[in-house]
Amino acid sequence: MKSIITISREFGSGGREVGRTLARELDIPFYDKELLEMASKDSGICEELFVKNDESHTNSFLFSLVMGSYPVSADGRINPDLPLNHKIFLAQFDTIRKLGAQGPCVIVGRCADYVLKDDPNVVNFFLTADLADKKARILGRYDIEKDKVEDFIKKTDKRRASYYNYYTDQKWGAAPNFDLCINTSKTGIAGAVKLMKDYIEIKENYKP
Repeated sequence: MKSIITISREFGSGGREVGRTLARELDIPFYDKELLEMASKDSGICEELFVKNDESHTNSFLFSLVMGSYPVSADGRINPDLPLNHKIFLAQFDTIRKLGAQGPCVIVGRCADYVLKDDPNVVNFFLTADLADKKARILGRYDIEKDKVEDFIKKTDKRRASYYNYYTDQKWGAAPNFDLCINTSKTGIAGAVKLMKDYIEIKENYKP
């Protein structure tokens, strides 16, 4: 097993559960919100700021940061003169790159598919689900009023899409950006994990 697996997901589609289960069955590391803690430690920036800005695009951030042409200090570290929000996003991207360089793992969200797009071992999945199933999952996980859950889902997906589209210059959820798109309402969590494992095996063994 040599694949680095990224999972982009609609809110309520079960991305974290699928990712954690897949990582456990493949016996490889899993990173979702854990990535924020790691980026905080690597950069020395308060973890609370990473959480506050998680997958949220702010109003002024050069695309060059993602492309790797961002300004750095003489010792190769993030330029201390950069605005704080720039440092937060850059630190997160650097952490994703480091994780990818360490070998097989599962990373959920945070543009990981784009950050690692040049790595030949990356396998990118996108998860969706029917609205009724997303609503049921969110209601079971969050303390939110039933009549507000649909709006909560829409706003969260809009925020994720805005973040992804802005930092990658690609369209969030567009099939050409991923190896495989899965509707967890049709497969269940276990079925989605099985599909992913089968796909990874096929891709790793495929010889054109």
